[in-house]
Amino acid sequence: MTVMMCEVDVSNYNVHCLSYCLIMFEIKKICCIGAGYVGGPTCSVIAHMCPEIRVTVVDVNESRINAWNSPTLPIYEPGLKEVVESCRGKNLFFSTNIDDAIKEADLVFISVLSNPEFLAEGTAIKDLRNPDRVLIGGDETPEGQRAVQALCAVYEHWVPREKILTTNTWSSELSKLAANAFLAQRISSINSISALCEATGADVEEVATAIGMDQRIGNKFLKASVGFGGSCFQKDVLNLVYLCEALNLPEVARYWQQVIDMNDYQRRRFASRIIDSLFNTVTDKKIAILGFAFKKDTGDTRESSSIYISKYLMDEGAHLHIYDPKVPREQIVVDLSHPGVSQDDQVSRLVTISKDPYEACDGAHAVVICTEWDMFKELDYERIHKKMLKPAFIFDGRRVLDGLHNELQTIGFQIETIGKKVSSKRIPYAPSGEIPKFSLQDPPNKKPRV
Repeated sequence: MTVMMCEVDVSNYNVHCLSYCLIMFEIKKICCIGAGYVGGPTCSVIAHMCPEIRVTVVDVNESRINAWNSPTLPIYEPGLKEVVESCRGKNLFFSTNIDDAIKEADLVFISVLSNPEFLAEGTAIKDLRNPDRVLIGGDETPEGQRAVQALCAVYEHWVPREKILTTNTWSSELSKLAANAFLAQRISSINSISALCEATGADVEEVATAIGMDQRIGNKFLKASVGFGGSCFQKDVLNLVYLCEALNLPEVARYWQQVIDMNDYQRRRFASRIIDSLFNTVTDKKIAILGFAFKKDTGDTRESSSIYISKYLMDEGAHLHIYDPKVPREQIVVDLSHPGVSQDDQVSRLVTISKDPYEACDGAHAVVICTEWDMFKELDYERIHKKMLKPAFIFDGRRVLDGLHNELQTIGFQIETIGKKVSSKRIPYAPSGEIPKFSLQDPPNKKPRV
């Protein structure tokens, strides 16, 4: 049997588009083309759950394959290393020999551009082992339906049959886009309410709890923050916008475009709040950026809000000292050196990558939390405050310090957080009359691609 499969799965919602023909039914060998965020974790879990199936993950990138075969995997994901080590060399193999792997395979996964849109990064292994549902889309032909059933048989090794949904190709594709669009919409919705809460004195966490108790709404994805990131949400919403425009549905396209526009607004608004609080200027001031990944428990920085916050602060002349426990220095430099983010020698002049959070905060005017790493709740903030310039500010873009506000204020910090007024006594300042170099209405220079 040879089944060619284009994999476009979303968080906890695996979507597969099948084509080609099924010659035999039983699958003994699987080949996955692409050893990135999609192919690596997915096929590692398949190998772990199906010990009788030989799984080979291939890629043209030799250094990436070498990393998969080493003790240090090329991506960070909780639980991934244990899964890989349990079956690597037994029924899980990583290779650059693409031609032979395809020829020998009964089923071929094609992970296009190593795009990890099917993963909920940070919980990928858990979600792959226990998905809410698996969606398999295929052609409505006898061959297509046999291919669908063959793939169902693979998942049935560990996924209950009632959780495996089969549809036609268009339904599976649109389900994938709609799922991510709905999740992104919820985040933009609660972020819009966070702006209103800051203006009125309400607490967005209390509002989210209240509306989340309504069973018709539910409490998932109602966490206000500095904005969503990652490779999935923005790309899939923009794909939906493009599809609507192509099919002459401009009203629908404009509706979904607002989800992206609100996300951009939230990032600019947070950066503007930092500048406003620091006496209307951050020029030549040291700002500690804690967290650069787009979310905790991953090293992925794609479309991370940290990139945009850093851009806005660099444009105002701030000196950034950045720390993230899982993102390599080289990746941070590459992200900030993008032509749409910085110009000329901005990064070399204004950015320092710190080896630990205390080093980043030493001598800083402000601490800006951009990723919700658990370790940031456990830092010695009294030690940090002693080494910072006064007045010392904390800008919590992820609401990770909610339970510490009284303690932090006692230490002497000025606290600013998303969707809530914290500081009872704001230190007065006289506005200079100058306006920021960027406007809350202006889009970011780095245009998202469809």
